[in-house]
Amino acid sequence: MKSFFVSVCFIVLSIAMYSQSEVKLIVNGHDPKTIISKHIYGHFSEHLGRCIYDGFWVNDSMNVPKKDRIRLDIVEVLKKIKIPNLRWPGGCFADEYHWRDGIGPRKQRPTMINTNWGNVTEDNSFGTHEFLELCSLLNCEPYITGNVGSGTVEEMSKWIEYLNFDGLSPLTTLRKENGTDKPWNVKFWGVGNESWGCGGNMTPEYYSDQFKRYAAFAKNYPNARLKKIATGPNSEDYNWTDVIMKNIGSRMWGLSLHFYTIPTGSWAHKGTATAFDEKEYINTMKNCLKMDEMISKHSTIMDKYDPEKKVSLVVDEWGVWTDVEPGTNPAFLYQQNSLRDALIAGTTLNIFNNHAERVRLANLAQTINVLQSLILTKGNQILLTPTYYVFDLYKVHQDAKLLPIQINSPSYNNGDVKISAVNVSASQDSTGAVHISFVNLDATKTINIKTALEGINWKTVEGKIITSAKFTDINTFEKPNTVVSAVFKNARKEGNDLLVELPALSVVVLELK
Repeated sequence: MKSFFVSVCFIVLSIAMYSQSEVKLIVNGHDPKTIISKHIYGHFSEHLGRCIYDGFWVNDSMNVPKKDRIRLDIVEVLKKIKIPNLRWPGGCFADEYHWRDGIGPRKQRPTMINTNWGNVTEDNSFGTHEFLELCSLLNCEPYITGNVGSGTVEEMSKWIEYLNFDGLSPLTTLRKENGTDKPWNVKFWGVGNESWGCGGNMTPEYYSDQFKRYAAFAKNYPNARLKKIATGPNSEDYNWTDVIMKNIGSRMWGLSLHFYTIPTGSWAHKGTATAFDEKEYINTMKNCLKMDEMISKHSTIMDKYDPEKKVSLVVDEWGVWTDVEPGTNPAFLYQQNSLRDALIAGTTLNIFNNHAERVRLANLAQTINVLQSLILTKGNQILLTPTYYVFDLYKVHQDAKLLPIQINSPSYNNGDVKISAVNVSASQDSTGAVHISFVNLDATKTINIKTALEGINWKTVEGKIITSAKFTDINTFEKPNTVVSAVFKNARKEGNDLLVELPALSVVVLELK
């Protein structure tokens, strides 16, 4: 009996020691060179559900601040997080969208059926001019995806001329008649979307030829040299990347990659956004962490053809995809957003930061009311999700220099699933301030981290944290402040080391000066 008691005590003591075990992190501040592009922090707004209509673009009668029909309260909260770019009009919608339907007097614009997202009638009241006015209000760069699937080379070429040419032509005359005198100089240009699937069910060999054909007539105009982005692989389709890199190479500025975190791993029953246990939680995080492996493998293939890393990897659709909220249109992809989603966002952004040599643009799907959104709306109310607060904290990394890190993360286990408990990225901004973003995925354990800061002189540390009691916690219109950022005080200086007590289920961003 005594030996059993001693054994139990030893196990309890071991668990207690593990829960407070010290993790070693090294941040290398010696001569950083790689820039974390601000465009990694981009967003995506498709004509899907209530993202555009009843999101950015509302009825004239709605009693909210507006410019034309653009909601200005939404504009203001997105400007706060320094949204760098916005992708539009899709997504699958892009390859059935014909841009001429969305210009000119709104009452004269033809309607269309949105066959990808519920067969709803699209009135085309939100088109090219409205989107670019939105980007102007947001002070962000537009990223437009052209129609390869059902469009023509001429259609895409003429759209670019309409957008970017400053000379005299029938299209620039038309643009001026529609109210815009000077060109917008749109640079980010997607040549199709998901051409392996909803964009045409193409093979990589066939798409390579289509890209070269369309891109040949996607002209550069003064002040608008296009950054052409090719349809890249669906998740782990490494053959697609190999063929595209071999056949297109430096003709493209970037290669797109789409990957969604599916909680259950099954598209048929993806799992709910709010009602899940720890087993489903850790499986979700395991699936989220696949992003690091995929970027590494795709980058290795790209390195074979492009060792100088001239071609960017563009992760222009990412995020968690769950079953829709009960009682909502299944084609509208409306889902709630929990603390788990904030942890996914922080983890994914850390992965992108650490791969900044190759990843130079990314877009969370989607901005409002769709998938892992930043904002939910209900009438004239808006609600900021836990994911929004992550982007607010992480904006300090935009265009900062990447600081390489090394960490011996402990494992987080549940059943037969084991993942790294902690992930980190670090950067140094133009003022010399260092920012370190930590994510603790462990559902129960506080983790102590001792950080050696090599080549970095600092005196003070301040921080903010996003956490809550349960990984299923959400913000609601009735209780909007359940999962928000707060001041973090459990970081201190010891010599030149940084000691951090990182709570379970937390995202923490520290600033060292």
